[in-house]
Amino acid sequence: MQTLYVSLALFLLLNLIVGVWRVLRGPTAADRMLTAQLFGTTSVAVMLLLAQATDKPALHDVALVFALLAAVTAVTFVRRVWGDKETKHDTH
Repeated sequence: MQTLYVSLALFLLLNLIVGVWRVLRGPTAADRMLTAQLFGTTSVAVMLLLAQATDKPALHDVALVFALLAAVTAVTFVRRVWGDKETKHDTH
């Protein structure tokens, strides 16, 4: 079972390589933000898989921190990018 967890973690890391390509090539800031969200959710999944594979419960805590950081990052991005646009429309 340990081999399955490690194999799935490696597969997810390969998906992140595709995500890096999207960050470099993404035409808009929203594309880049969605890729950052992919990094966040994938890192949570990898940490949980490695926690099961290595039987280290501390990795569950790391996964929780990654999940919180991903959520805060998304909210911050939306408020900075789309929040400014709405403020400009209200002043006209």
